[in-house]
Amino acid sequence: MAALGAPALAGIRRLTALDTVRARIAMAVDLGLLKPGERLPPSAEIAKALDVGEITARRALISLCEEGVLERRRGRAGGTLVAERPAAGRVREIEAYQAAAGEVHRLIDQRLVLECGIAHLAAANIGQGLLDELRSLVAAMEDAPSWAEFHTSDERFHLLLAQATGLRSAADQYGAVVRELYGYYLPYPLKYLRESNREHAELVAALAAREALKAAEVARRHVEILHRTMFVGLLP
Repeated sequence: MAALGAPALAGIRRLTALDTVRARIAMAVDLGLLKPGERLPPSAEIAKALDVGEITARRALISLCEEGVLERRRGRAGGTLVAERPAAGRVREIEAYQAAAGEVHRLIDQRLVLECGIAHLAAANIGQGLLDELRSLVAAMEDAPSWAEFHTSDERFHLLLAQATGLRSAADQYGAVVRELYGYYLPYPLKYLRESNREHAELVAALAAREALKAAEVARRHVEILHRTMFVGLLP
């Protein structure tokens, strides 16, 4: 792999899809977001959440097992789990993510500005159909059995929110920023994700009541906290 001395975003883009899965799961283990003995979702769900092919996700899990980060167990209670004593520092690709902290903070700020405006506009323009879809996604996230399924619904929720503005160009611009930022997301504990989902529910309530200022304030809180809760806020 090429040296990681180039600008952070270029470094991330040089990683293969396999490398990105390895790095994101290994970093989640190193940071304690995935705990020893915790079972990972099926490879198909991981692939969908991390936007890679299922074969790529499966190969990444196998390689992390070989390196002692994960382990494979047989039987009804088996599957792919975080190793009881996971090896740390084995996955060099993590360095590219660590070096990207400045880029991640920039993307969070960019999303913050866009999402506050989008929430404000959506409160004035959203129709009942999109409101119902957003409520369904909040329910799906509340019932999601894993971080992977939660993440898929979360992305859909925010892209629908942008669509609710009725402004195609704004939705396209916002979607590009969100998808780029999602490229840095790691697996997170469901407890944290459920707390995040309460803000989704609060935002939908504000939209339904046509409370534009309240919707913008909820959106601000929801995005601003990423500076502390994404991996860039957890690194030592």
